[in-house]
Amino acid sequence: MPGYTLTYFPVRGRAEHIRLLCWDQGVPLTEDEVQMQDWASGKGDLKKNAVFGQLPKFQDGDFVIYQSNTILRYLGRKHGLSGSNDQEHTTIDMINDGVEDLRLKYYRFLFLENEANKEKFLQDLSGQLAAFERILSQNPKGPNYLVGDKISYADYNLLDTLHCNLDLSPECLSSFPLLSAYVEHLVSRPKLSEYLKSDGRKKRPITPKHK
Repeated sequence: MPGYTLTYFPVRGRAEHIRLLCWDQGVPLTEDEVQMQDWASGKGDLKKNAVFGQLPKFQDGDFVIYQSNTILRYLGRKHGLSGSNDQEHTTIDMINDGVEDLRLKYYRFLFLENEANKEKFLQDLSGQLAAFERILSQNPKGPNYLVGDKISYADYNLLDTLHCNLDLSPECLSSFPLLSAYVEHLVSRPKLSEYLKSDGRKKRPITPKHK
């Protein structure tokens, strides 16, 4: 069984979908926490050596990767979580790009907008969530997963992004029965449930803006 090292801040942020995947798959993951002030001050060579000046950083032995979705896809390929044929590979990749769009809109609201824009954000969010409700409804293998009849790396990404939006608006899935059931199905997976209840998960805020 491989052992991985994840270097990131003490928040969920851009690394949480990686944690979800590793825990659910029973893959050993070592956390190397970086304090925000140390990163901002350039302490050590970590920021200097980061390919794009960003975290997370992921190590698989001597192989080092940056960019959170690249890490996620890498793990998907390594652990059989990227579909069973070319069509499924491509569909999962497409949906993961759609999840990234959803995540970016959440971050944009959180960091660049303000509470006065919340109503519009939630109206727009409803339209965006409808796309994922439709994807689940059109999966010929059933709505438990985004593609096919087994979990993929995109499912971990969507679950984390939905959790972020549920934190902002606990009722945001109330009009989406398939998405609501999808979240309940995923969080009931034994190893994933164990992680979600763990102290490590609970102590990490979603972003530095959360307390």
